Amino acid sequence: MILSEKQIVTTGHDQLITATFFYPEGETRAAVLIVSGLGVSQEFYAPLASWLATQGFLVATFDFSGIGLSRHGSLNDQKVNVVDWARFECSAMIDVVAAKATSKPLYWVGHSLAGHILGFVPNWQRLTKAITISCGSGYWRENSASRKLKAWWLWFVIAPLTMRLFGYFPGKRLRIIGDLPRSVMTQWRSWCLNPEYVIGVEGAHVRGQFAALSIPITSISFTDDEFISARNTESMHGFYAGSPKTMKRVAPQDIGAKRIGHYGFFNARFEQSLWRKLLLPELT
Repeated sequence: MILSEKQIVTTGHDQLITATFFYPEGETRAAVLIVSGLGVSQEFYAPLASWLATQGFLVATFDFSGIGLSRHGSLNDQKVNVVDWARFECSAMIDVVAAKATSKPLYWVGHSLAGHILGFVPNWQRLTKAITISCGSGYWRENSASRKLKAWWLWFVIAPLTMRLFGYFPGKRLRIIGDLPRSVMTQWRSWCLNPEYVIGVEGAHVRGQFAALSIPITSISFTDDEFISARNTESMHGFYAGSPKTMKRVAPQDIGAKRIGHYGFFNARFEQSLWRKLLLPELT
């Protein structure tokens, strides 16, 4: 039986975030930090975290401030943005996990948005490798063909209108992404409307930060991703110019599945086909 425990982590911008640690029964072979996609709570990643612990890894999940167990009070009072999540919260988690797994390799397994923000993380040097899952630029004109019209409605009508009405983005009731602080949604919207995504909005110095990253990156993406096109994936990973990259694109039929999509990788039904055969070799 896998032992797990919750821990409150204080970040560099004085936010309290909740993390969950999954411990292997025997000796720890390495550590894995699972970093969530936008608006996704850490509970979603618990099946993968538990399974990795059975394979000998110390695994941590966490909720960004304003999300899941790290949501305190009204979202209207949250001023944190996406870059803050990376600079302060991801960096704090890296330090905590590294301290628990002294001298062991530390892997970043990042879903979607987690691959967009790695360049903002100041202590990325403590990572051994990054594996991005279903990650690609959010630039709306490069979205999958079936998504472009929906993206236009989201960015030019739904998001501005609902944030004006509610003071935050009520994604849960809209069944879009999830509830997000206004500052987070506003920043992400600005990225998605720019052809160069995060780089185009945040400035030339950020281009340098992303290019300076030098750890290996493996991208795992899927041909039936309803949000991210192959072009989105290529564009986003191109910003990490200094990192050796391995790009793996999987079609559902490659593994005998009908569908994988943007979120499917983390479903336990893919334990053998995706977790064991595709992810595990990247963590050795």
